Amino acid sequence: MTVVLMMGVSGSGKTTASVMLASRKGWQMLEGDALHPSANIEKMRHGIPLTDEDRWPWLQAIAAEIDCWRAAGISGVVACSALRRAYRDLLMNGRPDVVLVYLQGSHDLIASRMAARMGHYMPATLLNSQLATLEEPGPDEHAIVVSVAHRAEEIVGQVIRGLKERGLLSGSFAA
Repeated sequence: MTVVLMMGVSGSGKTTASVMLASRKGWQMLEGDALHPSANIEKMRHGIPLTDEDRWPWLQAIAAEIDCWRAAGISGVVACSALRRAYRDLLMNGRPDVVLVYLQGSHDLIASRMAARMGHYMPATLLNSQLATLEEPGPDEHAIVVSVAHRAEEIVGQVIRGLKERGLLSGSFAA
C-alpha cells in the first residue's frame, strides 16, 4: 500500500499527473482542492491568498482521508499544494507509506500554464504568493522531484520509476 502526495504550486500539474498516475496504477485519487471549505475557494477566486489559519482545517481533512485509505489498505494519489514543511509534516508524519512527489517548475512556465487554463478558481495572480509560501522539500523529506517542463506522460513515468526504485512498485513501468 502506497499513498503518493503530489505537491507543488497551483498550475504545476498536480491534478493532471495525479489522475494519470492513479489511472495507470488502478489507485484512488483525491483532489485535495475538493476538500477546501467554500470560504477558502471564495478567497482564492477573489485573488486573496490563504493564511495558515485557512489551511489547517483543510489539511486536517486531507490527512483524515489519507488515514482512511491507509486503514483500508488502499493505495492512492493525493493532489495537494503542501507548500510548507509544516503542512507536509501534518500530512506525512507517522505515515511511513506516504511518499512525497514535488512537481518543480519555473515561475514563467507555471504562469503560462495558469494563464492558459479555463474555468479554474485559482487566478494566475496568486502564483507569486504561492511561490513566496513554497518551502521546497529538504533532503530529509526524501521527495521524488520531477520537473514540470516535461509532458504529463513523462512526469508520471518519472514518478513511477522513482516509486519503483524505492521498492514501492513491482512490475513494469507502464503498469
